[in-house]
Amino acid sequence: MMKAIKNLRNVIWNANAVKKLVLLMVIMAASFLGQAQPWSLQQCIDTAQIHNKSIQINRNNMALVEQRQKEATANLLPKVNVAADYKYFTDLPYQLMPMSTFNPAAPQGQFKEAQFGVPHNMSASIQVALPLYNPQIYGGIKTSKIAGEIAELQYKKTEEQVFFDISNLYYNAQILQHQLVFIDSNIVNTSRLLKNLRLLHQQLVIKGTDVNKVELQQAQLATQREFIANNVEQVMNALKFSMGLTIDQNIQIETDIQFKNISEYQNLPTIDLQLTNMQNRLLTSELNTLKNSRLPSVSLYGNYGQTGFGYDKKPNDFLKFFPVSFVGAQLSFPLFNGTVTYRKINQKKIEIKNNELQISLVTDQNTMLIENANRRRIVTQKTIANTLSQINLARTVYEQTLLQQKEGTANLTDVLLADNTLREAQQSYLSAIVEYLKADLEIKKLTGNISLRN
Repeated sequence: MMKAIKNLRNVIWNANAVKKLVLLMVIMAASFLGQAQPWSLQQCIDTAQIHNKSIQINRNNMALVEQRQKEATANLLPKVNVAADYKYFTDLPYQLMPMSTFNPAAPQGQFKEAQFGVPHNMSASIQVALPLYNPQIYGGIKTSKIAGEIAELQYKKTEEQVFFDISNLYYNAQILQHQLVFIDSNIVNTSRLLKNLRLLHQQLVIKGTDVNKVELQQAQLATQREFIANNVEQVMNALKFSMGLTIDQNIQIETDIQFKNISEYQNLPTIDLQLTNMQNRLLTSELNTLKNSRLPSVSLYGNYGQTGFGYDKKPNDFLKFFPVSFVGAQLSFPLFNGTVTYRKINQKKIEIKNNELQISLVTDQNTMLIENANRRRIVTQKTIANTLSQINLARTVYEQTLLQQKEGTANLTDVLLADNTLREAQQSYLSAIVEYLKADLEIKKLTGNISLRN
């Protein structure tokens, strides 16, 4: 089953989005059917691709930004409005007319009030406006495209963080399981020793305090095992949470830890650095939009409608409509807005300077972290080899001391000391493995080589 699942996984990354979803569901179903089959690290990551809520949120954010891009582009389309109006004048409006209009002989400067119009006034029109050139619209479109690229990088960053978190949890769970194996082995050794000591005590060869010391050690090992077993459950719950599974879902992981020889990863731009560079592009686009806002805007507009007049008194009641239509062009040129645009431009320039400093800061910090992680990985790899040899040597010493204790040439203190030395070597070995895996994972992240596709 595992071979089939891995083959399916390889197909997933070469398929389109719909096929990815279907094939990942097949992987999940196959895993659920065979719960005894341990999950590989890649299977855990593949499952998180579908069920992890942080990834789902960022995927939705990408769809949201795509809609905003379309919204910005839609501003170039013509705008069509329909307007309708009805007025009933209880008092018709007055206008002053020169007296000469009614009497040519009337002197200049004299006026007569007059009421114009009819009580019922109606109008309906369709208005169309089309922007020919608007620098703010084009700047908004360019900015929205950059925002879309930023959203995509944010999605990739979330994927990388999920990979990083799941890998850490997976490695921790493996280490804790190895600790349980070591403790179980130590418990077996202690039980054998205790059995022999009890026989010697019955034969009055050793003191009862010697038996009590080993019984205490056995109890301490049992307590330690219970503590580590509880840690395993906590780490597995955190792993299932990161994968997007329910806590009651029963899964097992592979216990074999795969070590790889130290290799130099290609130094690729990290997501954080790409985001900082993209932020610089966004700020530059906003600055250009502010500068271009000083340019004129040109648009076409037109109107077609009907205007109606009505009179409802006898004997001259009527309702008549007259067409009204026009087309035109409009030029808008900002002359002075109180230096608001000038101040905004200065602010944006300062933001760009800070962003350039942030790019330099991220680059320098990344270089330093890579150097430290490389050193830590080299040291821990040597430590792993040394502690593994120490475990073998400590185990040999323990077995020899145990034989000598049976023969009466070594006392119980020597046996307990050899046992403690073995356990310390085992713990040092596991700690070195943890540090190596974390250092290697950190280097992958810092060099841009961490990926959801192993």
